[in-house]
Amino acid sequence: MSTLRLFALGFAFALTTAALCAADKKIVIIAGSQSHGAGEHEFKAGCSLIKKCLDSVPGVKPVLTLDGWPKDESIFEGASAVFIYSDGGGRHPAIQGGNLKTLGKLMDKAVGFACGHYGVEVPKEKGGAEFLQWMGGYFEMHWSVNPHWTAEFTNLPKHPITRGVQPFKVNDEWYYHMRFADGMKGVTPILSALPPAKTLDRPDGPHSGNPAVREAIAKGETQHVAWAFDRPNGGRGFGFTGGHFHKNWGDDNFRKVVLNALLWVAKVEVPANGVQSTVTVDDLKQNLDDKEKKKAAASPAVKAPKSESFISPTVGEKK
Repeated sequence: MSTLRLFALGFAFALTTAALCAADKKIVIIAGSQSHGAGEHEFKAGCSLIKKCLDSVPGVKPVLTLDGWPKDESIFEGASAVFIYSDGGGRHPAIQGGNLKTLGKLMDKAVGFACGHYGVEVPKEKGGAEFLQWMGGYFEMHWSVNPHWTAEFTNLPKHPITRGVQPFKVNDEWYYHMRFADGMKGVTPILSALPPAKTLDRPDGPHSGNPAVREAIAKGETQHVAWAFDRPNGGRGFGFTGGHFHKNWGDDNFRKVVLNALLWVAKVEVPANGVQSTVTVDDLKQNLDDKEKKKAAASPAVKAPKSESFISPTVGEKK
């Protein structure tokens, strides 16, 4: 084969590779800053795992930023979706400064939007209306609640996000009684279960209970803890209330729901059997926040636990 022909073939291959890379959908993953104790709200470690799982998925380009809102907002250029896994309420990265406006411009371009765990909560007066428009639902104080309970998901809807997901159960801080768009318009429940009455044992409060949620559970109304949202402008949203305990990312079905959802909101075809990934106990130990050091500095007399003591040795156990 001539040198010229080899050069031409090599050039064509390079162009094809570049075109394929350019076509990849960029998913911006925002990991919140350090929060809670060891094994809880491990945003850096959780988002790093998610990125690692998505790195090998054709058609997507996950980009990770740590410690809250990105310092350089050029990271959003060309984004197909944004995922925020962080603390919420008044500490939510999206409501600081002019960040809601930045997100709003992306949402106007039909960029996908997803939030995990505490990240689904924003103040009603600052972010509530926007999250309803972008994600179809959110945690509203004095309406939604945040108990720890074992949710069993036995009936999964037919949706790209549930591809390859088998019925499963996981103990987590599953928020429920979300504030959803009027009439659930555009909202598709993905994970639903009936919380036990003991999840409302606490007195009424901004996160613990209220007359409306007590009435709903008394009536046996199923609660949606993960949902998909089709926005009127063609954009997509996804809310996932689990993710308090880091070890739960070791559950294949728990993890697959979120991975599938991130492809879906980015408008990438979800594989027939969902996103395939493997997470080991060692994987779960990577990128953990040094919370023991912070706790020891605050209270030297308290001996902090080993950083791996909260990692379940039964990762991947079939439910």
